[in-house]
Amino acid sequence: MQLLVIRHALPLRSEPGEGADPNLSEDGIEQAKRLPDALARFPITRIVSSPQRRAIQTAQPVADALGLTIDIDERVAEYDYGLSHYVPIEEASEEDVQRLIAGHLPGNVDQDAFIARVNEGVADIVAGAGHEDTVALVCHGGVINALVHTIMQTERLLCVQVDYAGVTRLLSSRTGKLGVASVNGTEHVWDLLPRNQRW
Repeated sequence: MQLLVIRHALPLRSEPGEGADPNLSEDGIEQAKRLPDALARFPITRIVSSPQRRAIQTAQPVADALGLTIDIDERVAEYDYGLSHYVPIEEASEEDVQRLIAGHLPGNVDQDAFIARVNEGVADIVAGAGHEDTVALVCHGGVINALVHTIMQTERLLCVQVDYAGVTRLLSSRTGKLGVASVNGTEHVWDLLPRNQRW
């Protein structure tokens, strides 16, 4: 089976005390609207999402286009799930940017527990799919990095760049072992990514 792991589109910022579960921004809504066409070549049979709003709202246009429901799995929530606020990387402090570049999660996050939670959730998604199925999983940059880190045994947890609405393609063998086929496909949203709008 193949697993299309899609990072959520660009969300709004939330302030301390508002929780780390903001809605999509206007640009994020536009990014999400492009996903049905971008994914049309894949025979998607199931859509799974993190419980966080930015992931569900990103998955919704694909679900609407395919006439599928969105299954929620809390195990593929981001490491910030339950934290006090959310800051898009473009607005992050220099300290947070340097921490991410170094490949580390915030100090108050149990990295091993996070990786284990993500891998357990994805293992169940893979096990529940048929060999010919394609499942779309809409989640978060940290979740995608946890998967790539586990599969490729990278030195750092935060090992790959994952853009808003970027698509990472994983393939599962008949034994359930996952391999990375491609990382962070963004052609469909290239002009809507904040880092490209600055050029």
